[in-house]
Amino acid sequence: MTSTDVQPDPEDDRYRAPAPRAPRWRKALIAVVAVLALLFLGTRIHLLPGFGGLFGEESHDRTGPTLLRSIQDLNRYEAAEGDFQVVVDLQKDARFLPDAIRGTRTLYVGAGTVGSYVDFSGIGKDDVTTNADRTSATIRLPHARLGKPALDPDHSYTVDKQRGLLDRLGDLFSGNPDSEQAVTKLAARHIEAAAKDSELAKRAETNTTAMLQGLLHSLGFTTVSVSYR
Repeated sequence: MTSTDVQPDPEDDRYRAPAPRAPRWRKALIAVVAVLALLFLGTRIHLLPGFGGLFGEESHDRTGPTLLRSIQDLNRYEAAEGDFQVVVDLQKDARFLPDAIRGTRTLYVGAGTVGSYVDFSGIGKDDVTTNADRTSATIRLPHARLGKPALDPDHSYTVDKQRGLLDRLGDLFSGNPDSEQAVTKLAARHIEAAAKDSELAKRAETNTTAMLQGLLHSLGFTTVSVSYR
């Protein structure tokens, strides 16, 4: 009996060489990329139609009680208020890095009000004089002042925000309140400057004069003179 050599069948899985295993570092890199993709998708999923409800958010207000810190008496007359709006264009760049890698640019619409008032606390007895029969009065007041700008959160909003790659990755793991605070402070400064250039203080003095004249006329004074120092 002659022996016959059996040739291995190339289609038989038993004779195939084992496939090379992927390096561990490659598997770890794929896992990290997958996690980052899921995090990024979780922050942007609300932009896709039909998927907003899948990862919907619920708000729960767990704020503690509001504490009254102090009460101050205000000896002033709020005579006028101006309504302002400004579009802030704030750009921050990193040295030696392109904007696509590191940098932000924010367009922010800031809306707010500025009040103007006349302070009565410093009025002395020499600032208010009347004649003998109390038909004429002369009043001297300090010039009107401007209050601090008060931004309106219901009408202030971010229009567009461009961020570099490093800034986007940083925002995935932590918030960036300093960025919003910077544009709101800048909006408040521009509104304050616009209020100083406007006729808001002059309007406050005009309204204060009209208020005092109407009050004293109702008390029997026929001539009321109001000046500002």
